[in-house]
Amino acid sequence: MRRLNRKKALNFVKELDAFPKVPESYVETTASGGTVSVLAFTAMALLAFFEFFVYRDTWMKYEYEVDKDFTSKLRINIDITVAMRCQFVGADVLDLAETMVASDGLQYEPVIFELSPQQRLWHRTLLLIQNRLREEHSLQDVLFKNVMKGAPTALPPREDDPTQPLNACRIHGHLYVTKVAGNFHITVGKAIPHPRGHAHLAALVSHETYNFSHRIDHLSFGEEIPGILNPLDGTEKVSADHNQMFQYFITIVPTKLQTYKVSADTHQYSVTERERVINHAVGSHGVSGIFMKYDISSLMVKVTEQHMPFWQFLVRLCGIIGGIFSTTGMLHGLVGFCVDVVCCRFKLGVYKPKSMSVFDGHVNSRSPLLSENAEH
Repeated sequence: MRRLNRKKALNFVKELDAFPKVPESYVETTASGGTVSVLAFTAMALLAFFEFFVYRDTWMKYEYEVDKDFTSKLRINIDITVAMRCQFVGADVLDLAETMVASDGLQYEPVIFELSPQQRLWHRTLLLIQNRLREEHSLQDVLFKNVMKGAPTALPPREDDPTQPLNACRIHGHLYVTKVAGNFHITVGKAIPHPRGHAHLAALVSHETYNFSHRIDHLSFGEEIPGILNPLDGTEKVSADHNQMFQYFITIVPTKLQTYKVSADTHQYSVTERERVINHAVGSHGVSGIFMKYDISSLMVKVTEQHMPFWQFLVRLCGIIGGIFSTTGMLHGLVGFCVDVVCCRFKLGVYKPKSMSVFDGHVNSRSPLLSENAEH
């Protein structure tokens, strides 16, 4: 009777314990439990390591809005080499209102049209990058994030000292035009003002000297940013006829670039190309030369570099740790259950209670041998 009262007292004390104890089976050291713990901590360490690199990475956010700036000037950056002597060609801009824009910012430099070996290697590399950009549009984000770090896209100077005559003209510099559609062109003869527009003095130039083979080393709009590649950079065209017209139809999109390295107002553009031989006898009319007709989009793109907030990084880390703990616990329990089922089904092992030693009428000095009914 005394033992029964003692047992009831112990049970009552356990019920009053504000901090319940876990079953002893939860703290048993087993080989399977240790293996699962090692795997869980390894997975947590790896995922936390990779998550840190995700936290360090940035991405570009694109937003679109109406461009309300109609008063500012648009800058055109030009670097084009034409396979004709400088005294035979002229470049200028004519906007939609038939207003001729002064081309004082352009320089005419006599050069050799053929590239040196190092320049040709640079040009081929640029063309390969342009082809990859056309196939993988996401690479443009990489260029935006690494502006001011990339190498300049301008053609490097020649490393040799050629003795052949200078048979080409490099037209480079910049122009400021109004933000309306216009036409930048390079054709035969120097441009002269005209009450109804403008004209080129082409009468004194022989048709046999016409050769509008050209290479566009750089063409951009707005603020010039090192490291940014434009669609026409590296374009090279070879004329198959003396009277040939090359046309580029360009759509300009105002762009505000905001990254952790630079903040600039620039412009992106898309382009379609067309070329044809001028032959009035078959109805192909026009003027031989290089014509770039551009139009400006009414929408503006805001490109902003963004970064994951620190609090979101902590939340993701907590999710990784808690998810792995829960998953490994469930898997460990499921595997243990399946092993027990297989062992019982195929009788690979029979459950037997552990041997109990008797001390002072108790099992393992804890549980009484006699039940409550037996003591009664």
